[in-house]
Amino acid sequence: MPKVHANGVEIYYELHGSEAAPLLVLNNGIIMNAATSWAFQTKALALHYRILQYDCRGQGQSGHPAGKFSMEMHADDLAALLTELNVEKAHIAGISYGGEVAQAFGLKYPERTLSLILADTVSEVGAELRIIVDSWLDSARAADSNAFFNVTVPWNFSPAFITANPALLADAKERYKTLDFPAVVRLCECFLDVNFTDRLGGIKCPTCIIVGSLDLLKGPAYAEILKTGIPHAEMHILRGAGHASCWERPQEFNSAILGFLAKQVS
Repeated sequence: MPKVHANGVEIYYELHGSEAAPLLVLNNGIIMNAATSWAFQTKALALHYRILQYDCRGQGQSGHPAGKFSMEMHADDLAALLTELNVEKAHIAGISYGGEVAQAFGLKYPERTLSLILADTVSEVGAELRIIVDSWLDSARAADSNAFFNVTVPWNFSPAFITANPALLADAKERYKTLDFPAVVRLCECFLDVNFTDRLGGIKCPTCIIVGSLDLLKGPAYAEILKTGIPHAEMHILRGAGHASCWERPQEFNSAILGFLAKQVS
């Protein structure tokens, strides 16, 4: 699959759907990757849009450079990737960490942002969320894949999903053994610097907020902060979904995106 050199880092990306359709970018969650994590979205969304899935620096098949990451750096990487692909403007979506990247992009590159779709994401890091991510960092710094799996999974999925999907979680546990933990540490540390709330009023493009009702990590209270701060934003609460709402309620997740985008002028 293709890679390009953009903003000083090698970026892995995939394109799906008609070249004539408007572009929709999907930004990954912190432990997600472009090749597998949008399995429930790609086919459905690519019927209507050109879909760009990619790994940000430190993720998946993209470069894992040393040094501190920042959300502004991720936004610059995405802008450079779009330029390499000869794309002037796009709809920018993201879940969790990808939603924070999307916010950074929308704030820095408003002229290139047709709309924002922010799923299970935050504009600030509350005290309780900081403690949770600090516990992730403890196991990531120790490069203990089993401990990292055990400390992250209960926050990423609802109890019902965990009970119903033992095989999926077993596969994920094996995948955790392949993680580049120094890169995971840099991604987590980058997340802890998120602080967009006071700037949300600067987002003027149409915005859709999606959140799982059972998201214990970045749930409805954080979505309300986004809804209050972003002018004219709409919000969809996916009942019974945990943090990984794109996996737990894929049809509702996709419908919220497609319904929102159908109202936009591309």
